[in-house]
Amino acid sequence: MTAHAPRVAFYAGSFDPVTNGHVDVLANACAIADRLVVAIGVHPGKTPLFTPEERAEMIRTAVSSVAAGAGTTLEIVTFSDLAVEAARRVGATMLVRGLRDGTDLDYEMQMAGMNAAMAPEIRTVFLPASPMVRPITATLVRQIAKMGGDVSAFVPHDVVARLKAKFA
Repeated sequence: MTAHAPRVAFYAGSFDPVTNGHVDVLANACAIADRLVVAIGVHPGKTPLFTPEERAEMIRTAVSSVAAGAGTTLEIVTFSDLAVEAARRVGATMLVRGLRDGTDLDYEMQMAGMNAAMAPEIRTVFLPASPMVRPITATLVRQIAKMGGDVSAFVPHDVVARLKAKFA
């Protein structure tokens, strides 16, 4: 049996906050990667609800045990340039993208084509969301939490407490 090069998955997003949908994609990514790099996009023009450090903490809390159980090394980084360039910097062999529906697929196919043109050595891997998490978006979670709604079905337990504290 020949040893294979490490499979390094790169999953980029804002993760503001991390949702059960993100966790679903991350768990599936752990099943196909030796090393999973979660990349938090930081854009100077945007004002996120949580700092990059808070988002990294939430991701680590939500995914560390899953990654360890799969034998996958988990890393969390931030980036402010093209995701494909950030992926290249960390030695990624694949870009992981979660798909909720056909609208996501149309958009992600365009992105995959552009990324393949810029970095043909990095493959895009689509991971379909599990049925229970398909409707979840971080934007909707923030809106529900801001209005005092219960988001416990949509985000990890730790994130519920953090959202309550932000909007208290």
